[in-house]
Amino acid sequence: MPESPTTLPELDLTASSIDLTKTICDIESVSGNEAPLADAIERALGDYQHLDVLRVGNTVVARTSGGKPQRAIIAGHIDTVPVNNNLPTRFETIDGRDYLWGRGTADMKSGVAVQLKLAAELADPTIDVTWMWYDGEEVASDKNGLGILAAARPDLFVGDFAILGEPTRSDIEGGCNGTVRIDVVTRGLRAHSARSWVGKNAIHGIAPVLNILAAYLPASVEVDGLVYREGLNAVGISGGIAGNVIPDECRVHINYRFAPNRSAAEAVEYLRELFTGFEIDVVDAADGARPGLDAPIAQEFTRAVGGEALPKYGWTDVARFSALGIPAVNYGPGDPLTAHADDERVALDEIVACENGLRTWLTGALA
Repeated sequence: MPESPTTLPELDLTASSIDLTKTICDIESVSGNEAPLADAIERALGDYQHLDVLRVGNTVVARTSGGKPQRAIIAGHIDTVPVNNNLPTRFETIDGRDYLWGRGTADMKSGVAVQLKLAAELADPTIDVTWMWYDGEEVASDKNGLGILAAARPDLFVGDFAILGEPTRSDIEGGCNGTVRIDVVTRGLRAHSARSWVGKNAIHGIAPVLNILAAYLPASVEVDGLVYREGLNAVGISGGIAGNVIPDECRVHINYRFAPNRSAAEAVEYLRELFTGFEIDVVDAADGARPGLDAPIAQEFTRAVGGEALPKYGWTDVARFSALGIPAVNYGPGDPLTAHADDERVALDEIVACENGLRTWLTGALA
């Protein structure tokens, strides 16, 4: 029997952003199962005449069309990593500070809740806004709803500035590091381990690669006033086929997080030089994004939110906006250190701070 409409999850966009966060988080939406939450978002937004609402797959877009001279894109992903006994959510107090605990609270449904509440309430913001809530962020890039939307509807990606609601403790984090993953490979010759001298051990041959990694000193690179810390690490190693066979192949899987002063192609070339003489397979590469804080609209946002802008060390979808020529920043409640953790949680005061910051900017309260 089809599910009765009365059992479908409903969102009350007049609720507080804290209560809305709890409701959204309790609608499980692990990557691949975003449809129920996307349905609820689409239904809730349909009540607001100032928004033009459309949907592509499980990505929901809502736009104001007030004829304003500037437009911002404000986005957030609605999927989460798998649940591990951390739903339903619950409120808790730690060292005198109040939190909402549970999967998705930090990454990043609290940011989505703030965005949904403001999208519903602000019928006449000082700039036009394109709100985007998308699926597939926590999985392979080809499933990313933001990328799929950009390919299907590039017209929606016209804007002067973009904000991504990734967890930043409600501070502004500009741009993001880029990321490259490679395999460094050594080859050998199989032999019986009892007569190892007739073979060549590929695992032993990887030792110089590990020495390079152990000696690497992470660089701190200033880009447009923000200092990005780089990282180069082995994140996996494989080799060998049996306990009595000399291995003929060994692979070290390496992740390089690089500052956005260079492209992914330049980062790959740097790695080829660093591991000169070794076979290298490039597994994945993504450009970072420069801070995006130079544009006047970005400076107005920074003044409205207050505080000091920080760099984003991890890769985020701000890079997609940057690649389209749209300056973009990360701004959302939640500590990124708790994202994906079993004790994931968000401080309630960060939800309130994020809502107040975006509201101040979008209503021109500082003007």
